[in-house]
Amino acid sequence: MDYILNGENEIYYECGWSSDNAIFLSLSHARYVITDGRYTLDAKEKANAEVIEAKDLLKKAKELILKHKIKKLKIDPTKWNFKDYTSLQKVVNLQNEPNMSHKKRMIKRDDELEIIKEAVRLGALAFEEFKKEIEEGFDEYELSYRFKEKLTLRGRRALSFEPIVAINENAAKPHAEVSEKRLKKGDLLLLDAGIKYKRYCSDRTRTIFVGDDISMSKNQKFSNKEIQKVYDIVRKAQEKALKAVKVGIKAKELDKIAREVIEKEGYGKYFVHSLGHGVGLDIHEWPYINSRNETTIKNGMVFTIEPGIYIPGAFGVRIEDMVMIKDEKPIILSEEI
Repeated sequence: MDYILNGENEIYYECGWSSDNAIFLSLSHARYVITDGRYTLDAKEKANAEVIEAKDLLKKAKELILKHKIKKLKIDPTKWNFKDYTSLQKVVNLQNEPNMSHKKRMIKRDDELEIIKEAVRLGALAFEEFKKEIEEGFDEYELSYRFKEKLTLRGRRALSFEPIVAINENAAKPHAEVSEKRLKKGDLLLLDAGIKYKRYCSDRTRTIFVGDDISMSKNQKFSNKEIQKVYDIVRKAQEKALKAVKVGIKAKELDKIAREVIEKEGYGKYFVHSLGHGVGLDIHEWPYINSRNETTIKNGMVFTIEPGIYIPGAFGVRIEDMVMIKDEKPIILSEEI
């Protein structure tokens, strides 16, 4: 069926090029990218579609719809503002399909899987490089700055998202913002970050002990007994969920497996988010690994497994790795580094 898209990553997936001001149309046997004069040359060099330059993108899109005598057009209503949606409605019968691009992109091609695998490898190497920069006395701003230097290779590649760098009680906030809190020996340090490789994202979290020898492995030994107890519970929850990953299991079952480990130990109320999410061109994609998702795990999916326990005012622990399903088998990407 004919369809229209306006999201950067959605358009890139369809034709290998996108910008922050573009519309993609798939009409009958024609494919169009409509953009403005700032991007025309780049689009013509890279886009696998006919490039049309226009000042009013929506007006040009409507002209093409009428030219091709399109009667029905598939659209994701969650991606369009009311004004543009109703304007399109005047020339064509819109068929709503929420999240249609995410649904389409949920199963990755082999070439996408290889790109994501490399993104994870490069991201993990950046973690290893950053550990050499961690010094007592640095505040979270300085640590974050140095972390981003390593992740981006001093600006040569993009971040998947703004990294999370959190010490002790700040780590009790799952999406902590950096503060002036300073690092000292014996602290807990939570690091959550990813990089983009050929536009595809990676995502990884490590919670580490700041001692004489800093390690990014999941074998962490904390001087604080309560932190060690919580860390071991989170690690056990992640390991159990990772072992359960297979083709045919439901997303909600994976969430339940990890959550039950944490609940059994009495920390259920401190696991405040879902177990994971899909990763691809967007850092958060389908499938979402949560307690409500009936989606069955299939070949070609890529998602995170990231249980956590967050104790307000004290500390937080999260461990995250990405998993891909290839050749009907799960691959824990961190083990491929």
